[in-house]
Amino acid sequence: MKPVLLLLLRAYRLGISPFLGQKCRFYPSCSSYAMEAIELHGAARGSLLAARRLCKCHPWHPGGVDPVPPKACAGHRH
Repeated sequence: MKPVLLLLLRAYRLGISPFLGQKCRFYPSCSSYAMEAIELHGAARGSLLAARRLCKCHPWHPGGVDPVPPKACAGHRH
């Protein structure tokens, strides 16, 4: 599933995103964030993180720098 999601994101970035213009209020952009989240956390958790990021994409959120959270170490809990 992970390769399919990454392929779809690349297709979006090449085929659709250039026509929408630079409007992202976050760094990295939402599509870059989604790709990084899926690569780092896998298809399920990465998609959840990307969906949560997209929910913040509205005029009332200030945006800014919002990096993908690091992968938690197995057996290490706070």
